[in-house]
Amino acid sequence: MPKLTIVGLGPGAKEDLTLATLAAMKDHKEIYLRTEKHPVVAYLKEEGINYKSFDAIYEEKEDFQEVYHHIADTLIEKAKKENVLYAVPGHPYVAENTVQLLIEGCKRAGIDKKVYPAMSFVDAMFMALEIDPIDGFKLLDGLQLDKQQPDPSIANIITQVYDPFIASEVKLRLMDYYHDEQEIIVAKNAGIPTLERVERMPLYMLDRLEWVDYLTSIYIPSIDIHQKKYYNVNNLVEIMEILRSKEGCPWDIKQTHDSLKPYLIEESYEVLEAIDQKDDELLEEELGDLLLQVIFHCQIAKERNAFEIKDVVQVLCEKLVFRHPHVFKEVKADTSDEAVVTWEQQKRQEKQIKSIANSMEMIPKELPALMKAEKIQKKAADVGFDWDKLQDVVNKVTEELQETLEAKATEDPLQIKEEAGDLLFAVVNLIRFLKVNPEDALNTTCTKFIRRFQYIEEKAAKAKLDLKEMTLEEMDLFWEESKKKM
Repeated sequence: MPKLTIVGLGPGAKEDLTLATLAAMKDHKEIYLRTEKHPVVAYLKEEGINYKSFDAIYEEKEDFQEVYHHIADTLIEKAKKENVLYAVPGHPYVAENTVQLLIEGCKRAGIDKKVYPAMSFVDAMFMALEIDPIDGFKLLDGLQLDKQQPDPSIANIITQVYDPFIASEVKLRLMDYYHDEQEIIVAKNAGIPTLERVERMPLYMLDRLEWVDYLTSIYIPSIDIHQKKYYNVNNLVEIMEILRSKEGCPWDIKQTHDSLKPYLIEESYEVLEAIDQKDDELLEEELGDLLLQVIFHCQIAKERNAFEIKDVVQVLCEKLVFRHPHVFKEVKADTSDEAVVTWEQQKRQEKQIKSIANSMEMIPKELPALMKAEKIQKKAADVGFDWDKLQDVVNKVTEELQETLEAKATEDPLQIKEEAGDLLFAVVNLIRFLKVNPEDALNTTCTKFIRRFQYIEEKAAKAKLDLKEMTLEEMDLFWEESKKKM
């Protein structure tokens, strides 16, 4: 039965070519190289190994992905008829797209395969730089930095830096994550003693190197947390851990879940204010402040061995997947209303909510009363416990107003409080019927009141009048003026 053999040619030195690979190549008649632009190819010729290469395909296709797919498709078709050996630079399983495509193709076509390992360019890089990768590193494709993100918290190796043009593109991408002066190490022909070239330089000089070619890679060391240009959520978690450590900030160390409650509420409302102002820059800042509160609470919980940020993210992702069966499973929901119904059904199942009253009880007690009233009414309305007509709601408001006035006549504080609450609840119902958010409506009115009262103050000041000495009628004249202007 025909078979596909895949071998690695190592980083470039003939000494790094394994005996198994060399024997396999001598044992095959049909040998294909992804590219003959590799230093060890000269040695293969000396050994009398005949081969074909795919170099010409690089000129015919528009991009590298087309090249890789063409190579894989060609080799699969040939391997169906005869034994074929395919050789790639470095290690077959390290930054070699064609090998992954061939593995998938062999599975589909039922072709046996054999893969011979080799020393990779990554091994050669660490040898050339005399670096131990035990602290971790990220391997990136220089041709896919628009999809792959560097992580300055650990070392990064960028391969596939084929020429000065790609080096320029890589530099521009990296400058989103590193300072222009960041030291990088550029290595060419790593692992080939007679050709190896390793140079240290600032990032901004990368595109000035004329000697960059297909055997060039870039190494960037990890960056200390306080020296970064680019931060991600993991860095935020790390910073908070430092702030809460013994050497951290006395104020941050002192905080608890309870002491942070006012800040969580305050930051939430500042986000809402930024949204109302339609100020993207302010919204960006305020969302960061709100996120800080989440990270802060997670760090405190971690110190108590309760949970940490990764647990919060895990639970959230599981919840989102579970509550969206219309996205991740076969459930159908074509409209927003259908999606909400599905969400509520999943939520009741998840929370084991057994009744509508039970779901009302689960509404957070800390929620502003207007918002809570609206949510309670919506849950009741979902099962049909609601007014049919707007006029019915208006009549209810009128009724509750009358009962509040009657309670005032009794001078009983508890009864007045109860009836006033009923009145507010009825008004929320009315506003809900008008399809207006009561919290937003009242906030808008508060803002409007402040602007109009400010107008009264300004007019009084120009007339050299003291508000405390003015009559209500005099102030009301200014108020009516403000209504025409605002």
